Amino acid sequence: MKPILNPLICALDTTDIDDANQLIEQLRGHIGAIKLGLEFFTANGAAGVRQLEHHKIPVFLDLKFHDIPNTVARAIKATAGINSFMMTVHTSGGRAMLQAAIDASMEVSIITGKARPMIVGITVLTSLDQADLAMTGVKDNLNDQVLRLADLAQSCRLDGVVCSPYEIAALRKHCGADFTLVVPGIRPEGSSKDDQKRTMTPAEAMQKGATHLVIGRPITEAKDPKATAAEILKSLV
Repeated sequence: MKPILNPLICALDTTDIDDANQLIEQLRGHIGAIKLGLEFFTANGAAGVRQLEHHKIPVFLDLKFHDIPNTVARAIKATAGINSFMMTVHTSGGRAMLQAAIDASMEVSIITGKARPMIVGITVLTSLDQADLAMTGVKDNLNDQVLRLADLAQSCRLDGVVCSPYEIAALRKHCGADFTLVVPGIRPEGSSKDDQKRTMTPAEAMQKGATHLVIGRPITEAKDPKATAAEILKSLV
């Protein structure tokens, strides 16, 4: 499936379906997609995702699969009834797992008769910095690790990767214009960084070559989420 035209993806960090419905209704026309992650999916499952389908807004299902290849493939195929345009896997799961994931996405397309969900790989979480990475046994420079994992993802035919704003320029140069870059850690001027350690403003991230911007609390916790989303979108023009 081709990337959506509006680059704003709003992360709905909630377990409450009514809250999610209200937010989507408010944000209609100002965002390109919603992101549903582990928090929402653990509480509500596939049935909860389907309860949001009437909004007819693309769903980025961010479950960050990381397991043996067969399990990941089965998990992706199990989402065939969910109208998601993009899903995530951890690139650190290795070549066999990544290839199983992309093959499974193609099977989903055959099962549903619709465009397959894009599969993008998690590189290094934006909550991690160089010291955190070293604690996991990775001694290389953080940026080098991101490029290494992006190389692996691209060689396994993944559609793109999730990266911090500070790797956008290097990844765009390294992986080419058609490689999808999904970027969390986006914070409008004046907003809190929360638990993100590597952040950037929306306009800066797009200028560097981001494809999609994932923004959660700065929109969902704003006094006026609709106005906030509209202002962010306006800043990208």
